[in-house]
Amino acid sequence: MHDRRPTAPSPKPYRRAVRVAAALGVCSVLLLILVAARWHPLIGLDGDVSRTTHRWAVDDRAMTHVFRVLTDWVWDPLTMRLVSAAAAVWLIWRRAAWWTALWLAVTLAVAAIVQQSVKAAVDRPRPVWPDPVDSAHYAAFPSGHAMTATVACGLLLWLLHRCGPGRALWRTAVAAALVSVVGVGVTRVWLGVHWPSDVVGGWLFGALLVALAVVVYEWPRKGRSEPPVGRRG
Repeated sequence: MHDRRPTAPSPKPYRRAVRVAAALGVCSVLLLILVAARWHPLIGLDGDVSRTTHRWAVDDRAMTHVFRVLTDWVWDPLTMRLVSAAAAVWLIWRRAAWWTALWLAVTLAVAAIVQQSVKAAVDRPRPVWPDPVDSAHYAAFPSGHAMTATVACGLLLWLLHRCGPGRALWRTAVAAALVSVVGVGVTRVWLGVHWPSDVVGGWLFGALLVALAVVVYEWPRKGRSEPPVGRRG
């Protein structure tokens, strides 16, 4: 049995994805405007949280070392892209999922372009400390680590959901994704290379791209079937 998508898919997933994308788009744009405008309450909150976490990072060198390993190797954008690339290869191996593999790869490429474009447009300086515990390049907003983790985990979770996994596997995957997305954001603030709103921006923009990718995938198509994830037989 081949992986084939019905020629007349249900419009419910598409409409749900459109609504989610619209809500995330509003939130993303609002935060972008506040950051670009240097809205004082937001800047003040960012500063207060960052100063506190940086003090903890300086005092607790052991935890800081653990966070550096996690952010540089486990949750690094390259790691997330490699995991996604492995998933794309697996989809291609299933022979009938070429379109899905391409969709996954293109979405990750678009995420990288959007991330760098927004960074360049906003050009927000990163935190500067007299006693830094880590360093990073490029502008601060949005966090590339947080955004890439959100996109990769979100897409992979959605694809897994379409496979109809067992309850244990699904709960494990959701837990791993949540720990990765939240964890990488915490490490970036703890290490003093991002403001908290940079991380929130990365989460919002990442989730927005996932929702838009689902909209594209679920776009109603007549008279044509695509090969998504499914069972191979």
